[in-house]
Amino acid sequence: MFQGETAITVDDKGRLAVPTVYRDLVARECGNRLVLTYNPFEAGSLWLYPPAEWERVRDEVMAMPNVKKTVRMLQQKLVGSAEFLEPDANGRVTIPSSHRSAVGIEKKAVLLGMHDKFELWSEQAHRAQIQQTLSDEDLGEELLGLRL
Repeated sequence: MFQGETAITVDDKGRLAVPTVYRDLVARECGNRLVLTYNPFEAGSLWLYPPAEWERVRDEVMAMPNVKKTVRMLQQKLVGSAEFLEPDANGRVTIPSSHRSAVGIEKKAVLLGMHDKFELWSEQAHRAQIQQTLSDEDLGEELLGLRL
Protein backbone atom coordinates (compact mmCIF):
# COMPACT_ATOMS: atom_id res chain seq x y z
CA MET A 1 0.00 0.00 0.00
CA PHE A 2 2.58 2.61 1.07
CA GLN A 3 6.15 2.91 -0.15
CA GLY A 4 8.74 5.58 -0.71
CA GLU A 5 10.56 8.32 1.16
CA THR A 6 9.36 11.93 1.38
CA ALA A 7 11.05 14.90 3.05
CA ILE A 8 8.41 16.64 5.17
CA THR A 9 8.23 20.16 6.59
CA VAL A 10 6.49 20.58 9.93
CA ASP A 11 4.97 24.02 10.55
CA ASP A 12 4.89 25.93 13.86
CA LYS A 13 1.56 24.31 14.79
CA GLY A 14 2.94 20.80 14.31
CA ARG A 15 1.13 20.24 11.02
CA LEU A 16 2.58 18.32 8.11
CA ALA A 17 1.09 17.67 4.70
CA VAL A 18 0.30 14.11 3.74
CA PRO A 19 2.14 13.66 0.41
CA THR A 20 -0.17 14.26 -2.55
CA VAL A 21 0.41 10.76 -3.88
CA TYR A 22 -1.19 9.30 -0.72
CA ARG A 23 -4.04 11.75 -0.09
CA ASP A 24 -6.67 9.96 -2.19
CA LEU A 25 -5.59 6.60 -0.79
CA VAL A 26 -5.85 7.86 2.80
CA ALA A 27 -9.25 9.42 2.09
CA ARG A 28 -10.64 6.37 0.26
CA GLU A 29 -9.04 3.38 1.98
CA CYS A 30 -8.51 4.84 5.45
CA GLY A 31 -11.72 6.84 5.86
CA ASN A 32 -9.56 9.98 5.90
CA ARG A 33 -8.07 8.91 9.23
CA LEU A 34 -4.73 7.65 10.44
CA VAL A 35 -3.62 6.41 13.86
CA LEU A 36 -0.38 7.84 15.25
CA THR A 37 1.70 6.02 17.85
CA TYR A 38 5.30 5.56 18.95
CA ASN A 39 7.70 3.18 17.26
CA PRO A 40 8.57 0.99 20.26
CA PHE A 41 11.71 -0.41 18.65
CA GLU A 42 13.60 2.62 17.34
CA ALA A 43 14.07 6.06 18.87
CA GLY A 44 13.26 9.06 16.71
CA SER A 45 10.28 7.54 14.91
CA LEU A 46 6.48 7.49 15.03
CA TRP A 47 4.17 5.10 13.23
CA LEU A 48 1.02 6.08 11.31
CA TYR A 49 -1.44 3.27 10.65
CA PRO A 50 -4.61 3.04 8.57
CA PRO A 51 -7.45 2.39 11.07
CA ALA A 52 -8.15 -1.20 9.95
CA GLU A 53 -4.48 -2.20 10.24
CA TRP A 54 -4.24 -0.35 13.55
CA GLU A 55 -7.18 -2.31 14.99
CA ARG A 56 -5.46 -5.57 14.09
CA VAL A 57 -2.19 -4.48 15.73
CA ARG A 58 -3.96 -3.01 18.78
CA ASP A 59 -6.02 -6.13 19.37
CA GLU A 60 -3.01 -8.43 18.99
CA VAL A 61 -0.88 -6.36 21.37
CA MET A 62 -3.62 -6.00 23.97
CA ALA A 63 -4.34 -9.75 23.90
CA MET A 64 -0.84 -10.44 25.21
CA PRO A 65 -0.63 -11.20 28.95
CA ASN A 66 0.83 -8.10 30.59
CA VAL A 67 2.65 -9.75 33.48
CA LYS A 68 6.01 -8.99 31.86
CA LYS A 69 7.37 -5.47 31.86
CA THR A 70 8.28 -5.64 28.16
CA VAL A 71 4.67 -6.41 27.20
CA ARG A 72 3.36 -3.58 29.41
CA MET A 73 5.83 -1.16 27.82
CA LEU A 74 4.81 -2.30 24.35
CA GLN A 75 1.14 -1.80 25.23
CA GLN A 76 1.82 1.65 26.69
CA LYS A 77 3.93 2.85 23.78
CA LEU A 78 1.61 1.52 21.10
CA VAL A 79 -1.90 1.63 22.50
CA GLY A 80 -1.69 4.02 25.44
CA SER A 81 -0.09 6.73 23.31
CA ALA A 82 -2.17 6.28 20.15
CA GLU A 83 -3.95 9.29 18.63
CA PHE A 84 -6.42 9.46 15.77
CA LEU A 85 -5.49 12.03 13.11
CA GLU A 86 -7.71 13.40 10.36
CA PRO A 87 -6.22 15.30 7.45
CA ASP A 88 -7.76 18.76 7.05
CA ALA A 89 -9.00 20.18 3.74
CA ASN A 90 -5.40 20.90 2.73
CA GLY A 91 -4.25 17.34 3.47
CA ARG A 92 -2.42 18.30 6.68
CA VAL A 93 -2.37 16.35 9.93
CA THR A 94 -1.35 17.78 13.28
CA ILE A 95 1.20 15.75 15.21
CA PRO A 96 0.73 16.38 18.95
CA SER A 97 3.60 18.28 20.54
CA SER A 98 4.13 15.48 23.08
CA HIS A 99 4.82 13.01 20.26
CA ARG A 100 6.98 15.44 18.30
CA SER A 101 9.16 16.35 21.25
CA ALA A 102 9.51 12.73 22.44
CA VAL A 103 11.09 11.68 19.13
CA GLY A 104 12.85 14.94 18.26
CA ILE A 105 10.75 16.03 15.30
CA GLU A 106 11.15 19.74 14.76
CA LYS A 107 10.89 21.60 11.44
CA LYS A 108 12.03 18.77 9.18
CA ALA A 109 11.04 15.12 9.14
CA VAL A 110 11.04 12.14 6.80
CA LEU A 111 7.96 10.08 5.97
CA LEU A 112 8.57 6.50 4.86
CA GLY A 113 5.87 4.36 3.26
CA MET A 114 6.37 0.92 4.80
CA HIS A 115 3.66 -1.17 3.08
CA ASP A 116 0.98 -1.34 5.80
CA LYS A 117 1.93 1.86 7.68
CA PHE A 118 3.98 5.04 7.51
CA GLU A 119 7.03 5.74 9.61
CA LEU A 120 7.60 9.39 10.50
CA TRP A 121 11.22 10.02 11.45
CA SER A 122 13.00 13.03 12.83
CA GLU A 123 15.48 14.21 10.23
CA GLN A 124 18.46 13.41 12.47
CA ALA A 125 17.26 9.92 13.46
CA HIS A 126 16.49 9.05 9.84
CA ARG A 127 19.94 10.14 8.72
CA ALA A 128 21.56 8.02 11.45
CA GLN A 129 19.33 5.05 10.60
CA ILE A 130 20.11 4.97 6.88
CA GLN A 131 23.83 5.47 7.48
CA GLN A 132 23.91 2.14 9.30
CA THR A 133 24.80 -0.86 7.20
CA LEU A 134 24.16 -4.56 7.66
CA SER A 135 27.05 -6.93 8.07
CA ASP A 136 27.18 -10.66 7.46
CA GLU A 137 26.76 -11.17 11.23
CA ASP A 138 23.44 -9.27 11.12
CA LEU A 139 21.93 -11.66 8.58
CA GLY A 140 20.09 -14.56 10.16
CA GLU A 141 19.11 -17.77 8.45
CA GLU A 142 15.80 -16.26 7.33
CA LEU A 143 17.63 -13.66 5.20
CA LEU A 144 20.24 -15.86 3.57
CA GLY A 145 17.99 -16.88 0.67
CA LEU A 146 16.72 -13.36 0.01
CA ARG A 147 17.48 -12.14 -3.49
CA LEU A 148 17.76 -8.36 -3.72
